Amino acid sequence: MFQQSNRRGAAGSAATLLELVYHGIVRSVRKSHGNPLMSIAVNVLQTVLFVLAFYVMFNVLGLRGMALRGDFLIFIMTGIFLFLTHVKALGAVLASEGPASPMMQHAPMNTAVAILSAALGSLYIQVLSAALVLFVYHVAFTPVELDDPIGTVGMFLLAWFTGAAIGLVLLALKPWFPTFVSIFAMVYQRANMIASGKMFVANMMPGYMLAMFDWNPLFHAIDQARGFAFANYFPRNSSIEYPVTVGVVLLMLGLMGEYVTRRHASASWDARR
Repeated sequence: MFQQSNRRGAAGSAATLLELVYHGIVRSVRKSHGNPLMSIAVNVLQTVLFVLAFYVMFNVLGLRGMALRGDFLIFIMTGIFLFLTHVKALGAVLASEGPASPMMQHAPMNTAVAILSAALGSLYIQVLSAALVLFVYHVAFTPVELDDPIGTVGMFLLAWFTGAAIGLVLLALKPWFPTFVSIFAMVYQRANMIASGKMFVANMMPGYMLAMFDWNPLFHAIDQARGFAFANYFPRNSSIEYPVTVGVVLLMLGLMGEYVTRRHASASWDARR
């Protein structure tokens, strides 16, 4: 009754939202480490270790012949970068603040800001990590040449978008089925080590193997990214429309589910996590 409310126009509301998202991104980046530079350094180290591990594995097992003609490390990086971006976005959105979090008691904070901040914070770290790794590789080893850089970056963003959309659906289900969601997220992230198809070339896969992978939107994004990165590769067994459609559908389902979950928010939910 004694609270004075200030009416803001569309521009003022947008500025407030952007400010909230910015501070949310900073908070999400600093979650893993108090120093944001260390958070990025740890992620860069993880990315480099993944690339080196797959490089050694391909050489030891003699699988380099399965790769595309061109820079072998670019073939590996296109798979690793998109895989990490996808699973990190899923994990970040799933771990974002829910409606029962104490953070939601601070107006004008809300779950939409928390989810968007977590997703963009994950993208920020992955973009910086990929850019740093590519810069060092370009300067210290060999120039990086991508046939269509814009298309390759577009598939990188598509992998992030689908991961965030899956994470949003799981976030909406989390208060109702916490154990199932935790197990499913862990299994999905581990399974994508193989199911993402980052170790294979889709055009060279037989039909019975292709059926084991083409359900996965990340598989399509990685294969299409290689089509943009390499001038002599034209993906025939994947599409851009499929991951876009899956991502949009899951995003809508996640938003509807999050709305229903928010209306039934309970302070006891945090104890069930």
